[in-house]
Parts: sequence; structure tokens; C-alpha cells
Amino acid sequence: MKKTTRSARYAAIEILCSWEESRLPVDQIMEQRITKMILADPRDRQLVMSLVYDVIRWRGYLDWVAGKFSKHPLPKIKNRTLQALRIGILQLLFMDRIPVSAAVNETVQALKDMKQPKWLTGFVNGLLRSVDREHQNILTPLSEKNISSLPEAARLSHPEWLINRWKKRYGDSEAQKLCRANNTQAPLWLRVNTVLITPGALLKKLKKNGLQAVPGKYSPLAIKLHDYHGPVAAIPGFKEGFFQVQDEAAQLVALILGQLQPGKQYLDGCAGLGGKTSHLAQLVPSGSSLFGVEPNHGRVIKLKENLERLQLNKTVTIVEGALDSLLPGNREKFDGILIDAPCSGMGVIRRHPDIRWNRSPADLVRYQEKQLTLLETAAQLLAADGNLVYATCSTEPEENDGVINTFLAANPRFELADSREVLPENCFRLVDSQGFFRTLPGQDDLDGFFAAKLLKI
Repeated sequence: MKKTTRSARYAAIEILCSWEESRLPVDQIMEQRITKMILADPRDRQLVMSLVYDVIRWRGYLDWVAGKFSKHPLPKIKNRTLQALRIGILQLLFMDRIPVSAAVNETVQALKDMKQPKWLTGFVNGLLRSVDREHQNILTPLSEKNISSLPEAARLSHPEWLINRWKKRYGDSEAQKLCRANNTQAPLWLRVNTVLITPGALLKKLKKNGLQAVPGKYSPLAIKLHDYHGPVAAIPGFKEGFFQVQDEAAQLVALILGQLQPGKQYLDGCAGLGGKTSHLAQLVPSGSSLFGVEPNHGRVIKLKENLERLQLNKTVTIVEGALDSLLPGNREKFDGILIDAPCSGMGVIRRHPDIRWNRSPADLVRYQEKQLTLLETAAQLLAADGNLVYATCSTEPEENDGVINTFLAANPRFELADSREVLPENCFRLVDSQGFFRTLPGQDDLDGFFAAKLLKI
């Protein structure tokens, strides 16, 4: 298939239109679309990503601004036109480095290249120029002066149902704090692969190459990169397998399983791309075995690639299939099991801003059903006196406390353990009174995670 040369604005409008219509994960759409086109300037890839992710992040605010200047109700404006307006307004009010002429003219030109009628391109051109003329008088969520004058939906840029839900649970102030954290860009965290290099040696290597790298606050293997916006593959040490990209909170989940023992068998029941699988592979002692289960073939391929790059592929036996495919012949076989369950992802909205618009309250119930099924299956695979760790990257009780409490009520052979018993002392503040490990987005620059340790008695 012949690839077509496109401008950054054209590509961003196409990706946003596809996301709005499908509500598939935007990073998946981005990857599919970008491979089918040639950008006019190779450096525009970063611009496309910034436009797409920031439009989604600030959609609530951008629509408020568009609504103030449009003579037409936004629900009646076609998808492509609305995405162009959002992209144009974003550049004018948030992206100071882009000249006004480029923000307006190139956005309008993208619509012309899409063969849009003259009256429509004129409408977009006129609205964007009006926004530019009035930009000094337009409040933004990033300003501190008169910020309370902005409508809540614009100021926080989250769905109303989610704002109200968090207000009810956390109170107004904390709910707003959580939304503001979600509207910031998350830092890049690395987990050092101690099989190949020490944290100190990698930190030194990164600094020597001019990167702003600092050790983590909680995980002994964590390194945070400040203001790094390039490709991960370009970070020194990536090709050698010296690190895996992983949020610091996520790095603590594997530790909750406790110290892995020689001669034992362990299982990652939801291996995915291998973030936590590879961490367990670093920790598993000689003479023990580690299995990773993943039903999606595409993810299995990437899982294998990640393990090979980290030189941990010989440590893990990969099982391509559903978790319950292990049941025949493997009941009560594993001494430790990690279930990093599929979830709503409400704790990683900073990294995936589309999640807030893609979810509904009904999704939480749907995920809970799947999570309970996975736990019930894992319970049958766990040996007596074994440890079972359940984790999500969600902040929502239906997927966290609710799952654990429902599971324990139906499984009297299991009891809840205190995560403080296995985590380093500096992590105790991340464990609540019930023994659950719990973090919120933005808290010490962490993502939102939940984990519970269960013992089979």
C-alpha cells in the first residue's frame, strides 16, 4: 500500500476522528494511522502526539471555548470540524511555541487538504481568529487568577459522572486535586534490570549522557527521568536491556508477593507485555520456575521481545492461552501467583487521557465480573500456604476492595495479609489500615495502583 504524505495537523485530525468514532485506545489508533502515512517533516511525529493527547486531555475545556465563539451548537458540528477546532484552540491557548499564523493557517489547510467545503474552512478560520483576538481575556485551567470563574467541567476536563463520583468519595478539594493531577503529564520511570546492571551504574550512565535522572523514592530499582520526551529506544541502555519502563508504584506490586524461594513455582496469571513478569524474573532464584500466561497473540509476541531484550527469556515459560487453560493437571501447583487484572485503568489517566472519556459506570461492574473470575481460577491453581497477589491500575472500589471482599466472603480458605509485612519500611505510608497497597495519581509522581496479598490456609 502506497503511503501518503500528510501534515501534522492532518494526521492529528484523522487520529482524533477515528478515536471519537471507535473509542478504541488512542495509542492503538495512533500506531495504526501513523504507519499508513508519511509525515511532511519526520520531526512532526512528536507534534502529532502532543496535539492528539492534549486535545483529549483538555477536551472539556476546549469545547467550552469553542462553544463561546461558535454560532452553531457543538453537538451539531461534524466530527472532523470539531476536531480541527479543538486542535486550533489548543495551539492558540496552550502551545506558546507555535506561531499564531501556523496554528490557524495549517489547521485550516488540513481541512482544505481533506476536501472540505469553502464555507466550512471559512467558519473554522473565523472562529480561530476570534479566539486569537480575545486570547488575553480567555481564562485557562493553567492560570491561577480567577480560575474559579471557569465552569467545573471546563476547569477539570473530566466527565461529570466521574467528577461527582470522586467528590462523593474524596470530598470536593481532593476530587479536584485528583483531576488536576490527571491533567499533568506523567514522568518516565525506569525499573533497573539488576540481572545486567546495578541501579547506581545505570544512573551514572544516564547522567553521563546528559539526562536528568534521579533515583525513586520507594522502589530500590526505580529511576525517574525528568523532561524526557524522546523515544524510549533512544535512552542509553535500552538496547542492552538495562531497564524496563515501569511506573514506580507498579514496581512495588511484585514485591508484595514476598521474597521468592528456591525450588518453588510461581505464576504471573496476566502477563500482558511483561512489565511485572520481567520484574518477577529478576527476583526468581535459581532452582525455581516462573510461568507467564497471556491469551492475546499480539501481546505474546511483544512479551517475548521484551524478555529477550532484558535477557530474561530463559527464565520465563510463556503460556499462550486463558488462565483457566492451566487448570487441568495444575491444581494447587503454584506457590505464588500474581494477578495483575485487566481493569478500567482509572489510575493511569495521566498516561492515557482517553480513558476518562472511554469509561462509564457500567464498565466498573463489567470489569469486576472478569476480575472475580480470574481470582477464582487463580485460587484453584495456588498451593496450600501459597501467596496470591491481586493488583489493578484502578482507583475504583468496585475493582479493588469490592473484588477482594467478595472473593474472601466466598473463599474461607483465604485470608488477607498486611502488605507492610513484605514492603520496605519507606513504603508503609502507601498501605492503608486494612493492609491494602494503594496509591493515587500524582501522589509523589506515582500512578494510581491497588494491590492486596491473600494467603491460602
